[in-house]
Amino acid sequence: MSTPQSPVPGDELAGTDRTRLRRMKEKARTARADLDAVLAAGFVCHLGVVVDGTPRVVPTVYGATADTLYFHGSVATPSLVRAPHAEVCVTVTHVDGVVVARSLFEHSVNYRSAMVYGTPRPVTDEDEKLAGLRVVTEQAAPGQWEYARRPNRKELAATSLLALGLDEASVKVRTGPPDDADSPDAALGLWAGVLPLTTVRGAPVPDPALPDSIAPPAHLLRF
Repeated sequence: MSTPQSPVPGDELAGTDRTRLRRMKEKARTARADLDAVLAAGFVCHLGVVVDGTPRVVPTVYGATADTLYFHGSVATPSLVRAPHAEVCVTVTHVDGVVVARSLFEHSVNYRSAMVYGTPRPVTDEDEKLAGLRVVTEQAAPGQWEYARRPNRKELAATSLLALGLDEASVKVRTGPPDDADSPDAALGLWAGVLPLTTVRGAPVPDPALPDSIAPPAHLLRF
């Protein structure tokens, strides 16, 4: 059983034919710490898998440990049912800004992204399933696992949890201004730069059915 733990910086990512960049190699990041940072910064991934000959890309929540990516959904979801028997590609992307250039051709996006390849395994051991679900929950809302009611046996049976190793992964990052400052377009007299984009957590909005006497817990107010 793989016991979830906090992501820690490792060494270099193992390059494979699928993870090696053919174009724009300067965007590649090969340090394992870069992969850990991209995974730690989010909690929604996109699972790409072929189901009955048709490719599907499904968004789902995830949690990352030092060596495993956990993601879950209903046992009735075809992509999750099929995923343990096929190669998948899981992607995580963070958009940091729109790069506005002097020419439309040079417009771009500043981003951090990771792609993880492999064949996930279904988590059937109850202890690991609970531990994996804790990783997923804590990545989305730190502190919530200890605050809310834990899943019961019926709920666990209705939840499919998959574990994907982080052995084969690639990371790409783009930062900085437009690339046309040294081109003839610089003489056009047009504004160029970056429109930053950030994801922020707002103040908790209570359930309308919640009594006024129940205040948000401290771990949610920290966001």
